[in-house]
Amino acid sequence: MSDVIKLRLFCLPYSGASAMSYGRWRRSMPQWLQVRPLELPGRGMRMDEPLQSDMPRLAAQLADEISAELDRPYALFGHSLGGLMAFELAHALRERGLPAPLALFASATAGPARRDVSEYAVAKTDAQLMTRLRELKGTDDAVLANAELMQLMLPILRADFLLCGSFSHAGRPPLAVPIHVFGGKQDSVRVEQLLDWQVDTCAAFSLDMFEGHHFFLVQQEIPLLRCLRRYAEEHLARWRNQQAWPLSRASV
Repeated sequence: MSDVIKLRLFCLPYSGASAMSYGRWRRSMPQWLQVRPLELPGRGMRMDEPLQSDMPRLAAQLADEISAELDRPYALFGHSLGGLMAFELAHALRERGLPAPLALFASATAGPARRDVSEYAVAKTDAQLMTRLRELKGTDDAVLANAELMQLMLPILRADFLLCGSFSHAGRPPLAVPIHVFGGKQDSVRVEQLLDWQVDTCAAFSLDMFEGHHFFLVQQEIPLLRCLRRYAEEHLARWRNQQAWPLSRASV
């Protein structure tokens, strides 16, 4: 199988999470689709690094870090804050003249062009962060009640909210990259907000909705991964055909 062309899927975590949130995905995907979670500074294996609260700066850092791994087809995936980070990363890669992703997958996050991030621009109190965690319905009550664990998690979550608040679309031109958006039918992120992603691509666009609240990627993991895998397979097949076309022309 070593000669099989593989697609690398860079995955960006949601607020408060680490690269470990995609651990199950690495075991679930077929061999040709390699899940590559990106660890952000200040968490997981990068716990000794300072937390970042400036999105353009973090995207520039990540672009530099993964530049050597763009020697094969790849795509970007992000859930919630991770979807916005994936968008910022795609622009940072374009600014550097690096190969573009075959696709950008944005999950449970409003389109960048018209979103209002002003509520995230000011640091939240612990009480406000706890309220938000309960609203998102993605954290077990046992975790919320664990004061020691929350003492570790809240600074990360606070920095991530500021990270979101630092985002500015600034009227950037659309990406020449297909954008596939996933949403939860019971999520507070509305369909019209998900459809706003259309203005940021001059290529293909799709929207798929799943049962569940903000963390439907956990509740609906199997159908979500099946859908993601189908899109990824289509883009990789298209990429293979594009690579083969110049060779076929040369042999004529």
